[in-house]
Amino acid sequence: MFQFAHTTYLYFLLLIPVLIIIFIISVQIKKKSVKSFGDLEIISGLMPNVSVKRPKLKFILLLFALTFIIIGIAGPQFGTKLKKVKREGIEMIFAIDVSNSMMAEDIKPNRLERSKQAISKLIDKLHNDKIGMIVFAGDAYTQLPITTDYSAAKMFLSTINPSIVPKQGTAIGSAINLAMSSFSPDNNKSKVLIIITDGENHEDNAVEMAEKAKEEGIVVHTIGMGLSKGAPIPIVGSYGQRDFRTDKDGKVVITKLNEPMLQEIASAGNGIYIRANNSNAGINTLFKKINKMDKTEIDAKIYSEYDERFQYAIAIALFLLFVEFLILERKNKFFKDVNVFKLKVER
Repeated sequence: MFQFAHTTYLYFLLLIPVLIIIFIISVQIKKKSVKSFGDLEIISGLMPNVSVKRPKLKFILLLFALTFIIIGIAGPQFGTKLKKVKREGIEMIFAIDVSNSMMAEDIKPNRLERSKQAISKLIDKLHNDKIGMIVFAGDAYTQLPITTDYSAAKMFLSTINPSIVPKQGTAIGSAINLAMSSFSPDNNKSKVLIIITDGENHEDNAVEMAEKAKEEGIVVHTIGMGLSKGAPIPIVGSYGQRDFRTDKDGKVVITKLNEPMLQEIASAGNGIYIRANNSNAGINTLFKKINKMDKTEIDAKIYSEYDERFQYAIAIALFLLFVEFLILERKNKFFKDVNVFKLKVER
């Protein structure tokens, strides 16, 4: 199997026809200049040491040398054998609360944005692990299927906001249920679900679902976003004006962190609960905990090992340049009667 390590350098081969055209034009200009002085046969007799073929030969050698140099820097490689590389890691799914209460600003800049920043930092620390994302409010939805593409994970993470779900609420149980079917079916362990929410669960029995997840080998961790004193939920109008959500009696709604609920969920899921604040989102603590888990083989890829062969192309180029250097533009006075381009056979 053959390939080039740096195929973009091969575009420099387009210089070859350009150089040929320039050389032909220069030869024609030179001939025209010589003709302006008189008959070519007479002028050539006055310059017995001038060679017409040698410059052409030198140019051809330079072209071939340049070609091999370009091929050399493009990195020709020949495959020799296939190598199977196993990767061990864990699978983790983030369940991110996108309900309106996550826009409260007791955690700066707000609960949701701080959650996204914390997840982004954790992704930067991952290597062989798989990651997936679920968003939930009144119901749960898959935002990113389980993958090792961390760039895609960051891209999908950046698009998360409350408007991406059609139904408001906080259905933590639905998020856990969806996560249980989102892990790789052939992975029986090393599965982690990280729920990031303010804990205001109004929809289902999240603790019961966390116990079911534990039975399936899934460790459920929770991160509480918000402060115990709570904060109002901001509303931005169409003209940028700010206000706060109110209840049916016109009172400003204060959303508070429900720590007891999140502690119960984490305990039922054999995980830990971490409360975020303005100085620490808890991701570092959680990452250390996850790193202690036994890692399993999450996939195996087959790579072809290649042997570098650039040195041969460079060696040929250096040899051609050396030959070109030895060939003089003018005829050698000691060998001017020797014509290497025309051999006469004497009988």
